[in-house]
Amino acid sequence: MRPAIPYVVAALLFGLGVYGVLHRRNAVLVLMAVELMLNAVNLLLVTADAAPLHAALGHPPPGVEGAAPLPLTGQAFTLFVIVIAAAEVGVGLAIVLQLYRLRGTVAIDDVRLDAHTPDAGPQAIVAAPALTGSAATTPSTGPAPGADR
Repeated sequence: MRPAIPYVVAALLFGLGVYGVLHRRNAVLVLMAVELMLNAVNLLLVTADAAPLHAALGHPPPGVEGAAPLPLTGQAFTLFVIVIAAAEVGVGLAIVLQLYRLRGTVAIDDVRLDAHTPDAGPQAIVAAPALTGSAATTPSTGPAPGADR
């Protein structure tokens, strides 16, 4: 197997992922670009493990009598990366959904990290008219039963 082609494809995928992380404004697209970079690393791990390492290490080829097969460490590391990527997607999408609920946008440039606005909600919810009905028009006579003051 000639590992040059998968290495070039992995480098292109990783470069495309870096471009997506650096130039995208949408948080979901940034998460997709991170996943692209992780998949490029997976391709590198599997390709490097499948490349003929026996000649470089001085071992006889695996087909020769008495030769022990080399461990499949690239595939094992790839499984770990896939598990970490799945956890990253779950946590990342939860953060993006909460960000949308609180700020009303998932654009990275519009998110202010230095100001905290608890329970502000999207602008459409904040600008909604006040409650109408008997509870909103009836004056309160005192604290609610069971309220500690």
